Amino acid sequence: MTWNVQWCRGVDGRVDPARIAAEVKRIADPDVVCMQEVAQDFPELEGSRGEDGPAELSRALPGYERAEVWSVDRAGARGRGRFGNLVLSRLGIGRVLRHSLPWPAAPETPSMPRAALEAIVQAPFGPLRVLTTHLEYYSAEHRAAQCARLAAIHAEALAPRKQVRKPGTFFSDPRPPSAILCGDFNMRPEEPARQALLEAGFVDAWQALHPGVPQPPTFCVHEHVHGDAPYACDFIFVTRDLLPRLASIRVDSGTQASDHQPVILELR
Repeated sequence: MTWNVQWCRGVDGRVDPARIAAEVKRIADPDVVCMQEVAQDFPELEGSRGEDGPAELSRALPGYERAEVWSVDRAGARGRGRFGNLVLSRLGIGRVLRHSLPWPAAPETPSMPRAALEAIVQAPFGPLRVLTTHLEYYSAEHRAAQCARLAAIHAEALAPRKQVRKPGTFFSDPRPPSAILCGDFNMRPEEPARQALLEAGFVDAWQALHPGVPQPPTFCVHEHVHGDAPYACDFIFVTRDLLPRLASIRVDSGTQASDHQPVILELR
């Protein structure tokens, strides 16, 4: 499951990590959950009391190992205010890599740092790279640069490396070619920036399973504060070797625990 949880703030304005966790279990009870807009000690966010999002979600979802990356990490009135992406996995987590994404100049447009989180999980069929990210909302130029970097990260993972078996920092943990890339890409399906991901070897899992059928909206479904009609901007991409394993993909359009809707992928 991938879900932008809006720091666990629902359409009703209430911030409630326990509600997010309950919805995760109700909707899919997935083995791996990728969340975006997770916050830690960030009371400036609307409705927040400065919750420790990862800790509260972990308590409410026992049995999951967790990894996080902070795209925003700054001093606040009470401590470090952090905002980023989270992976929770019942499959265990091996190596974790945290990638900063490009943050070009933007003198006329609001923007913030962006990051991608990469976690190696042990799927029943073998090791799998799971990457989750949250791209810039206001700038197509930023999204294009960030998609290009995500493509480069995938190419880096496929690059040959000398294998080191001696224990220590140089030990060669697996970084398998099989990968899932998901998150809130803050772009519509027709935006040219996504072409870099397709050229890198990723396939849109929705289109693979439903050719020619538009993915259901994932944003502005239950509230319209941004003035937009509902549209899809949360996607799951997979490497081509995983195409035979695609069993189903769906968008849960009912939950109102966030301003985005979760996307759920099942692999055989």
